Amino acid sequence: MEIILQCFIKEAGTFLKTDDLKTKFVLITGIVSISFAASFVKLADAPPSVVAALRLIFSSILLFPAVFVSGKLRVEIKNLSMREILLLLLSGLFLSLHFFLWITSLYFTGVTNSVVLVTTSPIFITLFSVFVFGEAVSRSFWIGLAIALAGCLILGGNDIIGGMTMWKGDFLAIAGAISIAGYFIVGSRLRKKLSLLAYIIPVYITAAVFLTVALPLSGNSLLGYSFGTYVYCLMMAVVCQIIGHSSFNWVLKRLKAPMATMAIIVEPVGAAFLAYLILGDVPSFPTVLGGLIILAGISIILIFNSIKSMGLGNSSNEE
Repeated sequence: MEIILQCFIKEAGTFLKTDDLKTKFVLITGIVSISFAASFVKLADAPPSVVAALRLIFSSILLFPAVFVSGKLRVEIKNLSMREILLLLLSGLFLSLHFFLWITSLYFTGVTNSVVLVTTSPIFITLFSVFVFGEAVSRSFWIGLAIALAGCLILGGNDIIGGMTMWKGDFLAIAGAISIAGYFIVGSRLRKKLSLLAYIIPVYITAAVFLTVALPLSGNSLLGYSFGTYVYCLMMAVVCQIIGHSSFNWVLKRLKAPMATMAIIVEPVGAAFLAYLILGDVPSFPTVLGGLIILAGISIILIFNSIKSMGLGNSSNEE
C-alpha cells in the first residue's frame, strides 16, 4: 500500500507545481462541468426517461456537424466494419441504460448517494476482467473491494433500516455503474482503432435512438414540458457531456495515470457540494461516512491499476 500512497503524493505534488496552467484549468473545468449533472437532472421537471433521451439527443445534435466538417472523420465512419458497427450499437445500448438508470436513481435517492454509487464502475470492470478474461489481480484490488462494500453497507443499509424508498435509488445507481462498465469495456475495444469523435458520435446517436424509441413504453413523449426543462437538458449536453467529458479526454493524454484517475474520485465530492449550493441537498452522516469509505476503496483500486499499467512497483510490494 505504501507504494500507492507515495505515487499519488508524488503525482499530486508534480501537478500542483507544474507551470502548465492550461492543464490545471482544463482538469478543473472538466471536474466542475461533470459535477453539475446531478443538479441539472434534479432541476429538470420531466420524467427520467425523457431527461435521459433529451440529454443524448442534444449531445448528438451538437456533435453531428463535425461529420460534415472533417473529411477524415467521414472516412473513418464510412469504413466501419460490420463487427465495429455491432459493437457501436452495443456500446450505445449500454450508454442508454446507464443514463436511464442513473438519472432515475436521482428521483429516489439523494445526489450524494447516487453519484458515489455510480462511481463504483471500476469495480465491475475489474471483476469482468477477472471472471471473463481470467486476468489476475493483486491483493490491493480485493482490499479496495472490501472497503468499498463496507461503505455500501453503511450508505445503503441506513436507507433500508430507516424504511425509506431511497434504497431503490441506491440500487438503480449501482445498476447504472454496471451498465457504464459495459460501455467502457466495449468502448475500449473500439477506441484502439477509432478516433474519439468517430466513436462517440455513432454511440451518442444510437443511445439517443434507443431512449427515444423506448419512451412510449413508459407513456412519455419529448414534448409538453417547460422551457426550463429543455434548457437544463441542453445544459447537461453542453456543460456535462461536451465540455466535461472532452476536458477529461484531453487531460488524460497529458497527466500520468495515477493523478488523472483520481479526478474520477473528486467528481462525486464536487457534485455533492454543488447540490448543496443549488438544491439545498444536505446528506446525512451515514451517507457521508459510507460515501467516503466507498471512495477510499475505489481509490485503492484505481491507483493500483494505474501503477500496474505504468509498470511501477513489483508484485512483492503488493502480494
